[in-house]
Amino acid sequence: MTLQAKLSSYLGDKTAKAFEKQLGIITVGDLLAHYPRRYSRRGELTPLASWPVGEVVSVVGEVAGTNVRHIKGRSGSILEVLVTDGKDKITLAFFNQAWRQKDLHVGVRGLFSGKIGLFSGKLQLAHPDYELFEELDEYKAKAWSELPIPIYPGTSSLTTWKIQKSVQIVLETLPALNEYLETELLQAEGYLGLDDAIRKIHQPKVEADWQLARDSLRFREALLLQLQLAQRRALNTEQASHPLKSGELVGAFDKLLPFEFTKGQLEVNAAIEADLASGHPMHRLVQGEVGSGKTVVALRAMVAAVDSGFQAALLAPTEVLASQHFASIQKTLGPELAQKVGLRLLTGQLGSADKKKALLDVASGKCGLAVGTHALISNQVEFADLALVVIDEQHRFGVNQREALRSKAKLAPHTLTMTATPIPRTMAITVFGDLEVSTLRELPAGRQAISSHVVQVSEPKLVSRVWQRVAEEIAAGRQAFVVCPRIEPGSAEEGEPEGEELGVTDSVPPAAAVEVFEALKLNPSLAGASIGLLHGKLDPAEKDSVMQAFAAGEIQLLVATTVIEVGVNVPNATAMVILDADRFGISQLHQLRGRVGRGSHAGICLMLTAAEPGTLAMQRLAAVAATLDGFKLSEIDLDLRGEGDVLGASQSGGRSQLKLLRVTKDAELIEHTRNLAISLLQNGLSKELEAQLQEIDAQALARG
Repeated sequence: MTLQAKLSSYLGDKTAKAFEKQLGIITVGDLLAHYPRRYSRRGELTPLASWPVGEVVSVVGEVAGTNVRHIKGRSGSILEVLVTDGKDKITLAFFNQAWRQKDLHVGVRGLFSGKIGLFSGKLQLAHPDYELFEELDEYKAKAWSELPIPIYPGTSSLTTWKIQKSVQIVLETLPALNEYLETELLQAEGYLGLDDAIRKIHQPKVEADWQLARDSLRFREALLLQLQLAQRRALNTEQASHPLKSGELVGAFDKLLPFEFTKGQLEVNAAIEADLASGHPMHRLVQGEVGSGKTVVALRAMVAAVDSGFQAALLAPTEVLASQHFASIQKTLGPELAQKVGLRLLTGQLGSADKKKALLDVASGKCGLAVGTHALISNQVEFADLALVVIDEQHRFGVNQREALRSKAKLAPHTLTMTATPIPRTMAITVFGDLEVSTLRELPAGRQAISSHVVQVSEPKLVSRVWQRVAEEIAAGRQAFVVCPRIEPGSAEEGEPEGEELGVTDSVPPAAAVEVFEALKLNPSLAGASIGLLHGKLDPAEKDSVMQAFAAGEIQLLVATTVIEVGVNVPNATAMVILDADRFGISQLHQLRGRVGRGSHAGICLMLTAAEPGTLAMQRLAAVAATLDGFKLSEIDLDLRGEGDVLGASQSGGRSQLKLLRVTKDAELIEHTRNLAISLLQNGLSKELEAQLQEIDAQALARG
């Protein structure tokens, strides 16, 4: 295929290597899919104030002044060129290159590209690359000024105009691209053909060119993605799996429960029962707020698997969560039913004797319900007949890890995944579109309200009041959490490295649990309080000991990392303090907050931050403080973070390659192409479209 040709065959080895090293661009298709970020005109200036420090930028500006000054105490000089957008100014700095003053004279305009820095409090581009606009006669200048300039995401050495020139070289020699969508479809939808769209997005003559080209290419991304997902759903219905039915054990389970299922739980139970009985593998995602009852729904499905003579496995991302699940399931089932289903815990930290016994029980079928961590995936584990896989917090496992557990089944197993991070509808059908999605919105009776507040660390009186408030909860016989982003000074964040992704810098070192633990022992407000410490570096026995002591009320204040984010249930805990809260994303903050208010008393969450008012970090914190609705927060989270990392987190090659599609902005298009994909599949795909989808699959496999 033309698009799969190596870039070196068009641009030469040296340029091709630069593209591969700096932008990961290897093929012609990669280059043509490196779309312009925006478009400028020769006659307009770029707002300089909109660019963040540290980013490689390309700006259109006008030279407002030049100055050559000698470097104090050293030989050499600095040429400073002042460039303006008509409002803001930025300095270009060139060392020992005073000769450039001849070209960069007052009034000349051009494209300037480099990394934005600060020098003496002012914006500066050091040794930028640039391309000046030529002097033309009046007629040509007018025509040229109306031509949009594509501005590409680049690097300090691969500037936007170098990318533009490379694209031009490729397009001049590239034959017309093969079309894989039928003409009737394109006409009905009002979009350009592939070749026309590619050429116009890179070389538009008027603004309408690139706008229609962008819309056309965005439509293709959405349609191809939805076709892939629809094909997977169709493939699932063709596979065979063990039909599972509720029987005596499920009946006994229902009678044991000390509560009635909510309406939402009953609906999800019915959907799961239908899936399990179908003879085809279930692929269902159950999402719901913390405490909405996802685990008991999943447990009922696992009991049904054992009821039918097969095995079920629950995969949890951490030792703490696996142990919590095991203890919770053991309590829910009771001794007699737990024995009948053969409940076992299998983690990497089990003693050799316990581990050997668990492995034998799983292999023989004596264990019908296995709960564990990544240890369940290891080569040592063999199931007698695995029929149902339940995965908690799916986003914490890679595709290969999930498939490793599923591959241990003789027939394609039923798969039920759970997440306490609510997923917006458009994200659900974009990222998890090959799954059926069930949502639990109701909270069980008795859940208490949680008040949330943002506390600026620059206000000592408010910080002091935080610890007094915690002391009041402890004095009333209740318990509290203090959450820190790091275990010890200099260590990385525990769990997902949110801080770096969220643009937080370490100008002030983030709170470390080990240090905070020691400091709180000396805090006069907490004198006499029993304080514990929990983090991922403790060995499993220590973790269990600390959690048991906290659950029993022997520890009143628990200093922890995000290891307590999911699965920890201590109804007596009512207060949570989150230090350096700006280092956590919205979903993490919501998850952490869900650890309190689980008993008969209301909860309080206090988020301490040094973030400045008006910053993105403060917007996140304000959003969490304003609502307890996780679904509303998920929409805000997607808007603030953008979908780049969300789609990347799916860990599926095909899905992470989206260039133009935006989950937050393209909801209608995504819904439309989902329905269109189903219709196209029902009527049969053209050979060209089938070939395009196969090529996408092949590329995804090649990327691993």
